[in-house]
Amino acid sequence: MEELKNYGHQHPLLMLNEDQLICNGNGNGVVDCSRFGENLSAPCFSCVECCGFYLHKSCAEAPLELNHPFHRHHPLLLLQNPPYTSDTRCVCDFCDETCEKFIYHCSCGLDFHIKCALFTFNTERNLKELEHVALEDPSFSSKNDGGILGKCFVCWEPLAIYTYFSLDCGFNLHKKCAELPPKMGHVCHRKHPLLLQFNSERLSCKICQVTPNRGLVYGCSPCKLAIHIECASLFPDIEDKSHQHQFTLFWRQIPNICDACGTEGHHVAYTCGTCSIMVHKKCVSLPRIIQHGLHVHRVFHKYFIHQEYFESLNCIWCHEVVDTEHGSYFCEYCNVIFHVNCALKEKKWYCIVSEENEDDKSLDIPVSSITEVLERNDAGEATVIEYFKHKHYLMLSDKIREHGDKCCDGCLLLISAKFYHCSRCDFFLQKSCAELPKMTLVPTHICRGTQFSGLKPIILTSDCMFKCESCWFISNGFSYKCNECGSPVCLRCMTHHFQDVVKIPGHKHPLLFYYDNKGQCSACGADFNGADGCKDCKFHLCLRCVLRPTTVRHKCDEHLLALSYDKINDYAKYHYCDICEEKRDPKHWFYYCETCDTSAHVDCILGKYPFVKLGSTYNEGDHPHPLTFVKKFPYYPECVKCGEHCKDLSLECAEPGCKYIAHWECLV
Repeated sequence: MEELKNYGHQHPLLMLNEDQLICNGNGNGVVDCSRFGENLSAPCFSCVECCGFYLHKSCAEAPLELNHPFHRHHPLLLLQNPPYTSDTRCVCDFCDETCEKFIYHCSCGLDFHIKCALFTFNTERNLKELEHVALEDPSFSSKNDGGILGKCFVCWEPLAIYTYFSLDCGFNLHKKCAELPPKMGHVCHRKHPLLLQFNSERLSCKICQVTPNRGLVYGCSPCKLAIHIECASLFPDIEDKSHQHQFTLFWRQIPNICDACGTEGHHVAYTCGTCSIMVHKKCVSLPRIIQHGLHVHRVFHKYFIHQEYFESLNCIWCHEVVDTEHGSYFCEYCNVIFHVNCALKEKKWYCIVSEENEDDKSLDIPVSSITEVLERNDAGEATVIEYFKHKHYLMLSDKIREHGDKCCDGCLLLISAKFYHCSRCDFFLQKSCAELPKMTLVPTHICRGTQFSGLKPIILTSDCMFKCESCWFISNGFSYKCNECGSPVCLRCMTHHFQDVVKIPGHKHPLLFYYDNKGQCSACGADFNGADGCKDCKFHLCLRCVLRPTTVRHKCDEHLLALSYDKINDYAKYHYCDICEEKRDPKHWFYYCETCDTSAHVDCILGKYPFVKLGSTYNEGDHPHPLTFVKKFPYYPECVKCGEHCKDLSLECAEPGCKYIAHWECLV
């Protein structure tokens, strides 16, 4: 046996052949390398003291210091443990897997498994052996090309793009990457040759400006320059489907503005000599037509558009001005425009429309909820209608004072404008709710767990309890349900989705919805991710506060309570809630009665179920009779399910003589 005194272990090591390995492996020969963690095969080394320490032959013979050809300016040092705190994950800069012990480390932050460092160190010898390796391992067809197993360890592009090697040792390489020259000259850096190396300084690519996280680049360390492998071998001429002429690679000494996306480019660009336009490498292949989740029509990419075609030139995503002298996505039917980078910012928000469907100009035609208009007034308003969700005729009224305590059966807000009502039963609809379509197509809904795939049909429904997927309130009003996934959205949220701007009494400027907006709500202090905000000042509202009822009724006061946006009184003793008697934050909204000087927290007034209509019928559950939603006051009967008093939303049997009552929460 060959004996080895090896770094990192206190005892000498002996080389084992296959028979000896089986004996050491408890009869089955399966032991792991103490440095790399993988199963061992002979020949390998084992501790002479039989303390369970084993090493691959290559790991045992690994030098303590490695001058790596892909990292020439510092040596790699062999360490027994990663030089980081226990809560910092050490990741190999070649294979992207976790390094737990025995790594090669450089002071500039590079880390490698021993196996990975030695494989890349012996590149020339390893590449000669590739002549005997089969190309395109069929087992990769079932693997995710976006994952680690499906990417080339040199360029980190998906394996399936090019012919590749799948090596027995676990390394995956494109054939073209295995044959890369160790150095090259390039038009973007004539001063020095570019060397194939690890991007230890995490430099962004000189050509595309993207910072590669893993893999090799062509770089010049003295000049702190790096170029993606793919960018280093750009085609001199390329065609773009959205442009009629060929683009030619062009090197500039100064930055330029890309005519396709309107943002700054650096040095390398593609130009069209015929049209005198210049674009980023990544913008050569922009999709020409997309369906975006924020707009009902398709939007087309154009290099420039005539400004007089638009009333507004603000991007619908970020609400900033779009420069029409450079590229944008715009709608040919209405005044909607996107910055290119805003339109393509998140993959889940858009889908590409094929060129074959370019001429399909079908528009969304909503289906009316009013099945027949029986009478109209002199102004042309429908005064008597048949509504598809009610069996009796509905009549238009503006007598809000007479019915000010009634809620709309659609949105469940107090009647505050013209409304339709039934003279034979207690059914009310705001005029705006009655005019909503019973079926339409919307771009804003993305089915849960899926990517945006085009317009979704939504159906107006009623007579069921639901939890709104936008505001998360439980309600028994009307909702729109996705025809594909069944997710419901209440009428309040759907109306908000259809609004371009939101105006509220509590703020002097209109509010715009910002999808990237993160922070705290100015009205309630809650954290939000995406909110309505003011373009002119630091005022932001979460969705729940935007949709707060402006007036409500509550048992604590005989009058209507109004949503108040400012401090009524600066004295600290007045900043208390008259319901819970806890302190109120004077910066947050609250409900207030000016007549009685009553003030209360928003949540104390609204409760847990502000959008469940009391007196409405609930026919689900195991009780044989219909149940009615109630809130018992001033006496609180006991729940038949839990035995506690019914102080909040409850269901009471509508059958005379039946004393069944239970908490809503006990029945769901």
